[in-house]
This record gives sequence, structure tokens and C-alpha cells, in this order.
Amino acid sequence: MHTPHATHLASLAALLADPTRAQVCLALLDGRAWTAGELARHTGVGPSTISEHLTRLVQGGLLTQQRQGRHRYLRLADQTTAHLVETLAAHTPPPPQHQRPRTLRAARADQALARARTCYDHLAGELGCAITEAMTAQGLLTQESGFALTPAGRSWFTDHRIPLPHTSTRPLVRSCLDWTQRRPHLAGAAGAALCHHALNEHWCERVGSGRALRVTEQGHRAWRELLGLDTTTPH
Repeated sequence: MHTPHATHLASLAALLADPTRAQVCLALLDGRAWTAGELARHTGVGPSTISEHLTRLVQGGLLTQQRQGRHRYLRLADQTTAHLVETLAAHTPPPPQHQRPRTLRAARADQALARARTCYDHLAGELGCAITEAMTAQGLLTQESGFALTPAGRSWFTDHRIPLPHTSTRPLVRSCLDWTQRRPHLAGAAGAALCHHALNEHWCERVGSGRALRVTEQGHRAWRELLGLDTTTPH
């Protein structure tokens, strides 16, 4: 006899077993709310089909929705859901050669995502992993028994006016296995604070309407001064 826990786990897995629903969840890793129409165009399915998929994802607890006028806005339920989606994506094997992008535009889009992107509300890709490794090398972050900010790390956030929450229901720091790099990047409240600060200070800017980010000239200087990080070359 199946236990309720096993049944619920199977139901959750079934939600992500469909490629269209999986693509919706990956798109929403940018942390923003998308309309049903935008998600239909992104996944290449019709309005009635996407509506059915979105309803299942909402009922399954992976998405939340908000209606505003005639639009239906969808986003991932919370950061825990985002962490689940990114971690599952990181455990998938690279696509075979014949399934890789065949157009220059698609290949460039994939490269941009791999270089720098948001993962819900924190930095990911080569940039996110490089920042995490630089913070670890400088003693700001420890990875010995799970991620933790050191006293020097807390002072680093304070010194650079990157506010950390005094109270939060989420972990201050956590490891998130990067989907493209297969290495951990910094998540949690501290990761979110750093990402928010980087966007506000224009160290990074969004590329198009997706998750990809570009490091600005100001950002290259900031990452070099703050962490000794050369963000002008791949890591």
C-alpha cells in the first residue's frame, strides 16, 4: 500500500513530467510574474492548452496566480519551489548533439544564460558560481558543512551597504546547484540581497525579457574591487 507521502511525491513529479509545464517553471525562474499569454507564446502552445497546464501547476502548489483585469499573472509559488526546479534541472544530462540549438540566435541565448542569469531572486550561471567561489576563497563564506556566512562575510555585507534581513523565514545562505555549471552558487536571503543590490546599482542588467543578465562596465569594476573577480572573461 502506498503511503500518502509517496502518493504526493508522485503527483509532484507528474506535474514536472510534461515538457510544457517544465518549460513554464524554467521560464518563471526569473522571479517575475508572466501572463498566461506570454507563457503560451514562450512554450509554443495555444491559449486553451496553456490554461490547462497552468491550472494544474497552480492546483499542485508549484505556481501562484493573480488576476488583474483580463490578465492572469503566474509566478513560482516561492523560493523553495525555485530551488527545487533549479536543482532538478541541474541533474538532467546535457542534450545530445542533435538536440542542441541549430540557429545562431538560439545558441547565443543559451550562452547568455550560462554566463549570467537570475535564479528566482539570486545570481546564477558563471557569474553566480564565480562570486560564490571568490567569497569562499576570501573567507566570507564557508562551505565546510553546508553554506554559512563567516563573521567577516557579515561585515562585508554591512561595509558595502548590502542589507541583510534581521529576521526571515528563509535561510540566510544556502547552496543552490547551478543548472548550467553543475557547481553551487549562493542562494538564500543573502544571495537575494546581493542580487537585488547588483541590479539596483546597475552592476548587472537584464538581457531582453528573460533571465539572462549582462555585467555592465560599472559592474566589472565593482566585482573586481569587492571580490578581486575578473568578470570580463568566462570562469
